Amino acid sequence: MEFKDYYASLGVPRTATQDEIKSAYRKLARKYHPDVSKEPAAEARFKEMGEAYKVLKDPETRAAYDRVGSQWQSGQDFQPPPNWDAGFEFRGRDSEPGPGADADYSDFFEALFGGRTRGAHAARQSMQAKGQDHHAKVQIDLHDAYHGAQRSISLRLPVIDAQGHVSTQERTLDIHIPKGIREGQHLRLSGQGGPGLGQGPAGDLYLEIVFRPHPHYRVDGRDVYFDLPLAPWEAALGSSITTPTPEGSVHLTIPPGSVAGRKLRLKGKGIPGNPAGDLYAVLVIALPPASDERAKEAYRAMARAFDFNPRAHLHL
Repeated sequence: MEFKDYYASLGVPRTATQDEIKSAYRKLARKYHPDVSKEPAAEARFKEMGEAYKVLKDPETRAAYDRVGSQWQSGQDFQPPPNWDAGFEFRGRDSEPGPGADADYSDFFEALFGGRTRGAHAARQSMQAKGQDHHAKVQIDLHDAYHGAQRSISLRLPVIDAQGHVSTQERTLDIHIPKGIREGQHLRLSGQGGPGLGQGPAGDLYLEIVFRPHPHYRVDGRDVYFDLPLAPWEAALGSSITTPTPEGSVHLTIPPGSVAGRKLRLKGKGIPGNPAGDLYAVLVIALPPASDERAKEAYRAMARAFDFNPRAHLHL
């Protein structure tokens, strides 16, 4: 998809204050509103700058956009990195005018903010009210889900400084990660959200759990998968091997005649729970390199010994 430069859409620099962004949007809205504008392509332009304003008017989405978009230019091919918004603390949305909830947003907007377009709850009219709940996504290691852990996390909360510019305040929290937590679950930290009104209690902070990418393991719910390399003779003849897992080394029996892609299930060795997930070893055939004459001759001997065509099933 194309990267969208929202600052260019509103004709403001990246250093613009929130008031300057609001002023630019209002000026453009009067010029390009499709009900009154005589400009060519007014409707498309109105939609474009409305989407830009929806992101830039909010200090939180603006700070997140600035972070992910700092190295990109308008029109470049763009894919957001996995969990690009981890570590940002989000509050409820304000009700300032902009595109409505039914607006037809671009693929770029949906990829970044599609899950964060819900409106804020109506403000309570009493003199005492609980503060806003906050939300953040945090990354943990798979090891923490297997064993539980105490961790310190840092969160960035965007704020507007005295000059009207967006900056971020960072805070560090100590959290307990329970054994068996799954990706997508939320941890609730009572009283760690926004301050209450009057004598009202503070809101809560909800932490959405995601796993950091692991070089060996892949997670699906409570099930965990990893690729297990085998030498050709181990797969063909069968073997007994030892392999590491998130819970320590285990012995596996490789059945004779195993093929690449076969899954060996280790029941209950996935992420702990009730019931626990399973751990799957996905077999991969690793070929020794033909790096010297002796190795090459061994491969020639195999070619002579087997009447084998790996493409026999292909009807070309």
